[in-house]
Amino acid sequence: MPTASTSEAPTTTTTPYDLIGGEAAVRRLADRFYEIMDTNPGAHRIRAMHGADLAPIRQLLFEFLSGWLGGPPLYFNRPEHRCIMSAHRPYAIGEAERDEWMSCMRAAMDDCALPAEVRALLDQGFSRMANAVRSR
Repeated sequence: MPTASTSEAPTTTTTPYDLIGGEAAVRRLADRFYEIMDTNPGAHRIRAMHGADLAPIRQLLFEFLSGWLGGPPLYFNRPEHRCIMSAHRPYAIGEAERDEWMSCMRAAMDDCALPAEVRALLDQGFSRMANAVRSR
């Protein structure tokens, strides 16, 4: 006599990477963040921490965000990758620098038209990360 199956359908987890639109959206967010940081006089402290050519760091942010958001772990697959704390340790990061970074990231999320619920979720994570890298 056949029995009823107790197996459940496989569940799928939607990651923040998926919610914002995958690779293209993550690339847009990283690019827009650095465009804002590079042109906003209110971000002068964090801009001064970067070299003249932002292309390499822009790529690293894209790769980091990809994995951090649940997509391909591009940054973490790099042999030379460092943890976020180690990467920022050489810089004097206080409240002002944290606030500049958050302001640029919030503007980038707005400009990239992320849905409000996704923006709120990411804002929480970005805030935790920005506070964690503070050194003063």
